[in-house]
Amino acid sequence: MPLHRVKAIHQPDVADGYSRVELPHDLARKYPNANEEWCWQFVFPQIRRWRNSKTGEQGRHHIDESLFSRSLKAAVRKAGLTKRVTSHAFRHSFATHLLADGYDIRTVQELLGHQDVRTTMIYTHVLNRGGRGVRSPADGLAHHPDER
Repeated sequence: MPLHRVKAIHQPDVADGYSRVELPHDLARKYPNANEEWCWQFVFPQIRRWRNSKTGEQGRHHIDESLFSRSLKAAVRKAGLTKRVTSHAFRHSFATHLLADGYDIRTVQELLGHQDVRTTMIYTHVLNRGGRGVRSPADGLAHHPDER
């Protein structure tokens, strides 16, 4: 679902006063209104709101993993792919692309939630580029197409 459609779900929730997601206790205590902000909402929200019976608050959880897995499986089948594709493949791809783009291994470790950096290091095996992996600072300079 495109983010503009997710935001279209979120906006009426805000108008109705039910725009909350559940945040970890410490984060909720430190930022008491963060659970209502657009940036904290789930990318794949449930259709129905949850309701806290004690407080009356309502919000949305993320969809169940099994729904995403079934949708992914159907998309893979529809695309005619013969390789096995799982949501975990997206996690591997994310980590590999971060490392290929020059992010440090500790940042990737933190994003993936790995306790030990050795677990994160498995993603570096696909980056065997030898000397071609070294970039000059000049490689990042933008050149105008008319410059020769």
